[in-house]
Parts: sequence; C-alpha cells; structure tokens
Amino acid sequence: MKYILGTKVKMTQVFDEEGNVHPVTVLKVAPIVVTQVKTKAKDGYEAIQVGSGSMKEKNATKPHIGHTKAAIEKVGEGQGIFRHLKEIRFDDTKLRGTVKKEWSVGDKIESSVFTAGDEVTVTATSKGKGFQGVVKRHGFAGGPRSHGQKHSEREAGSIGTAGFQRVFKNKRMAGRMGGDIISVLNVKVIKVDADNGEMLIEGAIPGRTGALVEVKG
Repeated sequence: MKYILGTKVKMTQVFDEEGNVHPVTVLKVAPIVVTQVKTKAKDGYEAIQVGSGSMKEKNATKPHIGHTKAAIEKVGEGQGIFRHLKEIRFDDTKLRGTVKKEWSVGDKIESSVFTAGDEVTVTATSKGKGFQGVVKRHGFAGGPRSHGQKHSEREAGSIGTAGFQRVFKNKRMAGRMGGDIISVLNVKVIKVDADNGEMLIEGAIPGRTGALVEVKG
C-alpha cells in the first residue's frame, strides 16, 4: 500500500551521488495502523481507516478511545491513543500501485513501501494567514501612488455595478486567507530512512512545522 502519514519537520538541502543539490522537506514518519475496515456490504464502499501519532488518554474522548481500542490492543504496549485518523477509499482512489489485500484491524503500513525516486502526491493544510486584504490575498495592484490618494493605495475599489444592489458571488474581496487543503502532485521522494523514521521529499510542501502530511504513491 503506497500510503503513509507524517509530520513536517523542516526544510534543508541534500546532495546526490553526482553532486547535485536538492532542496527537500523532511517528514517524520512512523508506521500507521489499520483501525477500521469498511466493506461494501456493511458500509456501502470499500475503505480502510488508519491511525497515526499518539496522545495521552486523558486528552481523548471516550468514543475515540473505544473506536481505536481494538487496534491499540493488537499493536501492544507503548502505543498511546491515535492522534490522527484518516480514511483510504478503494473505489475512487487514485493511488498508483495500490495492492488490494484482505486488511484487518491492527495491520501496519511501513514507510518502506516508498523508495527513492518514487513520484508521489503530498497533501497538507496550508499555513493560516488570518484576515487579509485584496493586495495580499488576490494580488491586486492597488491604486496609483500619485497625488489625489490619501489612505486608499491598497483598497479594493468598486465591487459592483449599479442596479443589481448586491455583490456577485465569488467576488474577489478581503477575507480569511490560508488554512486550505493543498495537494502537490508528482513530487519526488529523495530518500526514505525507515530506521530513523524520516522521509525526504523534494521541494517545498504546504503546512506549518508539525503539520500532518499525507503521502500517496
């Protein structure tokens, strides 16, 4: 199964055997565990739910603890309550090289399924930037910086036409920026270090330090 969850650590650069430098993002990855198996007969579609990360039991809700109890017991001692749960659907998934098999609760998926040179899709939530104006949010040029302007260099300008008495839907205006789910396609895996639990992805990927990242191959 070419799928793994990780957390963003930092960016750096590495050299390959030919001496070429590659900017990379370092991900901290650990084996993910199957917490639920969904079937077409019972749930209407085929999927597996996987868990990653760990948190203290006091910080989890009782339904969350009960839902993942069977998987935690199969993994054994040392595994806390899963912090993240993600679902992988098989009917409409676009994962290349997906190996269909009989999954059961407690099965592990290792990062070693990926190898250097694989092209993957990376998905994460971008950094939140708060409430921003149209210049930063949409790249507007603003007004002229000549005489006649006072405090309106970065204003949006007119937002509609006379007669309609409303603002059209999807009008580009100021508002909340960032915090979107972003997917970067066809990025290359530079290195997989299963022993140290690290994966190096070429280039920049969305999200803050510590953000949850999905890697699909």
